[in-house]
Amino acid sequence: MSSSTAVPGQRPIAETAPQSLCALEPRVPADRLVAEMVPPPRFDSVRFDTYVPDPNQPSQTEAVGVLSSFAAGLGGAHATGSGGSRGGPPGKWLRATGGLFGKKQPAPTGPRGVYLDGGYGVGKTHLLASLWHATPADPSLKAFGTFVELTNLVGALGFQQTVQTLSGHRLLCIDEFELDDPGDTVLVSSLLSRLVEAGVALAATSNTLPGKLGEGRFAAVDFLREIQGLSSHFRPLRIDGEDYRHRGLPEAPPPYSTDQVTRAAYATAGASLDDFPALLDHLARVHPSRYGALTDGISAVCLTDVGPVPDQSTALRLVVLADRLYDREVPVLASGLPFDRLFSDEMLNGGYRKKYFRAISRLTALARDAKGLVAQ
Repeated sequence: MSSSTAVPGQRPIAETAPQSLCALEPRVPADRLVAEMVPPPRFDSVRFDTYVPDPNQPSQTEAVGVLSSFAAGLGGAHATGSGGSRGGPPGKWLRATGGLFGKKQPAPTGPRGVYLDGGYGVGKTHLLASLWHATPADPSLKAFGTFVELTNLVGALGFQQTVQTLSGHRLLCIDEFELDDPGDTVLVSSLLSRLVEAGVALAATSNTLPGKLGEGRFAAVDFLREIQGLSSHFRPLRIDGEDYRHRGLPEAPPPYSTDQVTRAAYATAGASLDDFPALLDHLARVHPSRYGALTDGISAVCLTDVGPVPDQSTALRLVVLADRLYDREVPVLASGLPFDRLFSDEMLNGGYRKKYFRAISRLTALARDAKGLVAQ
C-alpha cells in the first residue's frame, strides 16, 4: 500500500509522482476527430436558459430569442429534403425525383446560417453550444468545432471526404472562425459552400483580422467579406457586453511559490507538473490538433517558473493549449509571473491581440478554479 508524508500545515504529498505533459506525445486517429466534433465538456450542460443576459445589454436577450427560433426551424427534414445521413450526400435521390412519392419538397426560407458577432467573454461560445443542444436532431447529425479543428479534419480526411462526412448533418457550428489566415479562410469557405449546397445549416463566431483597431470588438463586416459568396447565407447577430469572466468576479489570484505548486501537484490525483519553459518547447513538437488529447485524464495542470512567452509562434501555440484546457475545465496552478504578463506589449497591440487577451482571460479563470488545490 502506498504511503504519504504528512507535513504540518500542508496537505500530504503523495508517493506517486504527478504526470508530465512534456512526456506525452498523443496520436489522434482521424475517426476520433469526427466523433469529437461536439461541444467541449465545459459546455456539456449549457442551454439557452442557463445563459444569463446582462440587463444592461438588450442585444444579449435578443440573441437568445433569435437563436432559439433558429434551432426550432431546424427540426424538420434536411434542407435538401432528406433527414440526413452520415454515409453520403443527403437528399440526392429526393432532389432527383422531386421528393418522396413525387411530392416537391419546400425550399428553405431565410438565411441558413447565423454569425454571432461580439467581443471575447460575452458568451458567444455558450450561445453557440446552446444552439447545438437545442437543435432537434441526433447528435451524430450535428457537428461543433473550432475553426482550427475543422481545418485539422480536412487535413486528416481530405477535402472531398470531409464534404461527404459532413454533408448529412443538420447543423455545423464553427467557433472562433479564423480570419487571420487567408489560405485557411478560403479552404473553409469552399468547404462551407459545398455544405450549404447539401442543405447543412451553419452557425459561426469569429476572430478579428490582424491590424484591426477597436480592441478586436466586432468583426461582422470582415467576416462576411472574407467568406464572400457565403455572406448571403448568414444573418449577423451582434452581442454587446463586457467579458463576463471579469463581471463582478474577484481579481485573479497571484502566482504561488514553486514549493506550493509542487506540493499541490503531488497531493492532487491526476495532476501534471511541468516547468513552463520546458512545456513551451514541448508544444512545438506536438501538433496543435493533439493538444486536447494531451490533456486527456489530467485533473489539474501545475506549472512552475511561468515567464514571458518568447515569440509569436510560441504564443499562438499557448493560446491553443489555453483553449483546450478551458474547454475541459482543467484548473491551472502556477508559480512565476501572473498570466496577464505572459505576452509582450507588442503582441498585445498586434494583429493577434484578441487571441492573447482571450488566453489571458481563460487562464485567469482557470487560475481561480485552482485556488482550492493549495492548502491554506
